[in-house]
Amino acid sequence: MSKMNFWSDKRVLVTGGAGFLGSRLVAKLRELGPAEIFVPRRAEYDLVEQANVERLYEETCPDIVIHLAAHVGGIGANRMHAGSFFYDNLIMGAQLMEYARRSGVTKFVAVGTICAYPKFTPVPFREEDLWIGYPEETNAPYGLAKKMMLVQSQAYRQQYGFNSIFLLPVNLYGPGDNFDPESSHVIPAIIRKCVEAVRDGKSSITLWGTGTATREFLHVDDAADGILLASERYNASDPVNVGAGMEISIRDLTQLIAEFSGFHGERIWDSTKPDGQPRRSLDTTKAEQLFGFRAKVPFDKGLKETVEWFKSAPSTERSLRRIRMSSSIS
Repeated sequence: MSKMNFWSDKRVLVTGGAGFLGSRLVAKLRELGPAEIFVPRRAEYDLVEQANVERLYEETCPDIVIHLAAHVGGIGANRMHAGSFFYDNLIMGAQLMEYARRSGVTKFVAVGTICAYPKFTPVPFREEDLWIGYPEETNAPYGLAKKMMLVQSQAYRQQYGFNSIFLLPVNLYGPGDNFDPESSHVIPAIIRKCVEAVRDGKSSITLWGTGTATREFLHVDDAADGILLASERYNASDPVNVGAGMEISIRDLTQLIAEFSGFHGERIWDSTKPDGQPRRSLDTTKAEQLFGFRAKVPFDKGLKETVEWFKSAPSTERSLRRIRMSSSIS
């Protein structure tokens, strides 16, 4: 995928490197042979605290920082924790980039979120439309907090010549995702409902919204490849979408998951719950042009693999997990 000599002398810090996306990225990064990889854990480095950010840079002296850590969740979690999602993500991004600049980091890779786009963005989403309106209300605090890293990246390049990039991954999915019903995103949430309905012999499941909203999904392995390619090959502060270039309605997504999980019961749509952003699908032209990224995992294959992973995962993997610092992208 990448040239070995780019990474061979690099000390790489990956925040959120133990999370869903981060663990895949770190595994792929190890194959590229960097000099060192550092994965800070929240128990040792709560990155919301400035002193911990300073100490992290002093102890690791990285050349490249890939910032994946985020306080994140699905629609319900965003509504319940709007304030902490805004503050934690804003402060983490601002402090990590500022102290990277002060510490002589040669490249900062800021990983944002599709939630940064306006609620009514023309489809497919083009990077040029990022500022034409306000994000969808349920996840605006999170989306805007992450979006400020783009502003910071461009300002720092202008004033300091600091090399940072800003990527906009679409919704991720894959084995190892967060399946906690209180904080999970749409694919793991629906998978859990269907699989547990089959297990418990339930004749129906209830789903949020109307099912008419659309989403684009990117397999976690593809996302890791895209971020590493950008880390190596892209050196500008213009935002770049990282996605699969597809679009599916939540209703059709649910049908697929039901088929793969063996659930044949009724699907009830609770229209009193929000749909979130009406449509999501990215224009991925720039990612291919600027750093050669194109998604490889077919959606049906990746989705079936994810269902099978959840069905066979040990109970410890399937147990409820509270909202945490992770590398998931909403």
